[in-house]
Amino acid sequence: MNQKILLLITTILTAFALNAQQIQAEKVFGGYQFKLDGKALSLKEMKNILKPDAEAYKLIKSAKSNNDIASVLGGVGGFMIGWPLGTAMGGGDPEWIMAGIGAGLVIVSFPLSSAASKKALKAVDKYNAGLSSSGNYFKPEFDLNINGNGIGIVMQF
Repeated sequence: MNQKILLLITTILTAFALNAQQIQAEKVFGGYQFKLDGKALSLKEMKNILKPDAEAYKLIKSAKSNNDIASVLGGVGGFMIGWPLGTAMGGGDPEWIMAGIGAGLVIVSFPLSSAASKKALKAVDKYNAGLSSSGNYFKPEFDLNINGNGIGIVMQF
């Protein structure tokens, strides 16, 4: 009897663990935020999680590369905009050409960031689809069984 209860508890916990490994995507301003069990994930963490799925891993690597390039371009562009603005506020002679180039870099970073976000979402969708398809084989049904021998729980799969 104790072995049956232990088997039942193990089966239920395993079923919950399989469902808990899916990555959730939440739409936020400028893209998506990805969470696993309520914890926000960075693209670097997602790369490690998606490694077993070759297609998803390839997409997330590409997304991370796009995001890294967009971050560098946005940061450099922001600096190139901020320096002339700071010079102007300080009463100096600002280099507006540098600010214009910086604005161009910031503008170029937007589509790269958007592409990274879309690729990351595709990677997560592929990964989650792979999890749910492998989890479809084990769908236990639990029934209460009452017969001449007593009362028990029957698991069918």
